[in-house]
Amino acid sequence: MRKAVGRPGIEVLNRAVDLLNAFTEGPGSTHSLAEIARRTGLPKPTLHRLLAALDVLGLVEKTPAGYQLGIRLFELGEHVPRKQKLREAALPFLQDLFEASHDTVHLAVLDGTDVVYLERIRGHRPINVASRVGGRLPAYCTGVGKALLAFNPEAAMKALAMPLAARTPYTITNHQVLAEELTRIRQTGLSYDREENSIGIVCVAAPILIDDRAIGAVSITCSPPRTDVERYAPAVKAAALGIRRTIARTPGLRPSDSTRGDVRS
Repeated sequence: MRKAVGRPGIEVLNRAVDLLNAFTEGPGSTHSLAEIARRTGLPKPTLHRLLAALDVLGLVEKTPAGYQLGIRLFELGEHVPRKQKLREAALPFLQDLFEASHDTVHLAVLDGTDVVYLERIRGHRPINVASRVGGRLPAYCTGVGKALLAFNPEAAMKALAMPLAARTPYTITNHQVLAEELTRIRQTGLSYDREENSIGIVCVAAPILIDDRAIGAVSITCSPPRTDVERYAPAVKAAALGIRRTIARTPGLRPSDSTRGDVRS
């Protein structure tokens, strides 16, 4: 939970944002008042008042099982320019990747040192991927994340200065090894996740480059050893290039400088 700013109106806003953020932490989409209190550290009477107000606004919904995010948030999210423009350019190429592989396809962007997933097309082969649309994962242990870090130097510097927690036995936790991996990605234009975030999950990713900075990344995710992920590398790289060309030639699709390689302190 963030430290609230002193002014009453800002403090209430901070608490409301902390409450909404609680729904993005951990598994499940519906939570009890007690669970939200545990996640936010806010008193239950305060939460009850905030939840009632947010329910009226359509930002949360009360159900027999607890509270969940409201449909109004989905409507607002669909108007985020960064998601709308990039997804519009990428979707035909994501569909082509899916048709070619029948495996899970992702589109993601960088937010600080995390990746946020803008789109996922679930493959025919059932695999337990940690990603979800609107969800985030650490960039250093995902294929799309490393592709984005490799072409966003400020974010890479932040990632190389922070602890790299082991999410599996294969996660890169050594800063020098990660730095060398990012160098290889810059040289080849391809990034691999070899069970670094989830056991049994591998992927190949490529950055979508505008002026030598990655504004997004695409990937195909599958499960070894049934599928050799490297055979998808040419298709993923071609898709990233196609998205780049679409953005470059379509008025209104090219992202502004403020959306490139978003790096937060």
